[in-house]
Amino acid sequence: MNLFRLVADLMHLASIFILLLKMQKTRSVAGISFKTQALYATVFLTRYTDIGNFISLYNTAMKVFFIGSSLYIVYLMKIKFKATNDPRLDTFQVQYIIGGAAALSLVANYAFTVQEILWTFSVYLEAVAILPQLFMLTKTGEAETITTHYLFALGAYRGLYLVNWVYRYFTEYYVDWIVWIAGAVQTGLYCDFFFIYFTKVLKGAKFELPQ
Repeated sequence: MNLFRLVADLMHLASIFILLLKMQKTRSVAGISFKTQALYATVFLTRYTDIGNFISLYNTAMKVFFIGSSLYIVYLMKIKFKATNDPRLDTFQVQYIIGGAAALSLVANYAFTVQEILWTFSVYLEAVAILPQLFMLTKTGEAETITTHYLFALGAYRGLYLVNWVYRYFTEYYVDWIVWIAGAVQTGLYCDFFFIYFTKVLKGAKFELPQ
């Protein structure tokens, strides 16, 4: 644990709280991709199959929170606020990224065991899980401010993890190529969003994609 990882974890928590606040405050899930949220639930369920192995209270609490909150968000979108969800805007073909992550986890992993393959699959899937949400943004061309804050916090979490890995490399000689490459890809997907966020949203302008 170091400052960069701690702040990254806090940003990840903040992104989830922002999303839940948006849903509960507006009583709507408009503008949120159900497919992205379902992918994140899949990520946490396949990554934390070792939840019974106690490492620390912090570690276990984070695992329980991420699994529980992701499933709760799926429940809100699919059941409680289903009427406000428009699947016509959420059209990204997720089967391709799920299949790609599954295939890659079978050929590029650290050990050919069920738990390790599931963990590797979750890393690859998380790298592209945001794509349905970003694709939805390109279709609508705009987003509510609170939704952009959610996306910024989510992107900042991954960006700070990159800094954490660099720090650990120089202080611990920590190396994890699978996590590094997947994390770099995930952060790269946010580049256009970050540019618009900093140049428009933080200045009070509405988030709109350039035509």
